[in-house]
Amino acid sequence: MLAFIITAILIELTPGPNMTWLAVLGATRGRMPALAAVAGICLGLSFAGVVAGVGLSTLLTNFPFLLTALRWAGTLYLFYLAYDAWQDSAEVHDRTALPVKVYFTQGFITNALNPKAYLFYAAILPQFFKSGVDTISEVITLTAIYVLVATIIHGIIAVMSGSLAGWLQKSPRAIIVRKTLAVAIAIAAVWFFISTGMLK
Repeated sequence: MLAFIITAILIELTPGPNMTWLAVLGATRGRMPALAAVAGICLGLSFAGVVAGVGLSTLLTNFPFLLTALRWAGTLYLFYLAYDAWQDSAEVHDRTALPVKVYFTQGFITNALNPKAYLFYAAILPQFFKSGVDTISEVITLTAIYVLVATIIHGIIAVMSGSLAGWLQKSPRAIIVRKTLAVAIAIAAVWFFISTGMLK
């Protein structure tokens, strides 16, 4: 169990689309939207774990076109988030008035469309199964632990980046910073596309 927790921490500390997007979201729109996104990410990762647990991840392996479809959908959605952040940077204003469910939904979709999440559960989780223990219960337990680790790390990122939101509202360079952060999401989308391409 300790080995799995360490593995989960190392994986979640590796920079990726979730980390980049949460940092940008917290810095530009505040802690509450970022924390709502963390909740969405948590649900998305849980969803992927359930899907892998019932064996649907095998479909992604046996039918490459499904993996490709998820890969393109996830990449395009990240580019949409980058575009949204770029449009929002045109003028500095408070976007925290948007319903938190918007950010929650974005967090969920980002992870529900991530083929790496499904294949991670399918490939990594079985390595930590205990002999003689029901597979379903093992999947549920390990998925819950992984999601907990991911939520804690993402929550820290959301809170820390959220502390910059007030400064961005007042800084004369706010628009430049926001555009730079939007570009960072686009770069994360490119990284996502390239890295998921290696899963073939």
